[in-house]
Amino acid sequence: MSGEKDRVERLQIMLSADELQALDNWRFSRRMPSRAAAVRELLRLGLAAEGVNFAGSGEKSSSFGMISPGVTKSRGEE
Repeated sequence: MSGEKDRVERLQIMLSADELQALDNWRFSRRMPSRAAAVRELLRLGLAAEGVNFAGSGEKSSSFGMISPGVTKSRGEE
């Protein structure tokens, strides 16, 4: 994903004891430096498995949507 300097959002999650053990086992088997790094990698892998592409550098979120650019709704459509 991005470098540490690009990380501007903090995400706090709660895990069960079993989830934390599974995370730590996965992390240690891959010699990952931290739980945070393991969570970021699992998030990246999970999103990629679902076919989610990460925005390229310089692209805005408005470039990604459900309809093609230039498609407008007709009156009365929601």
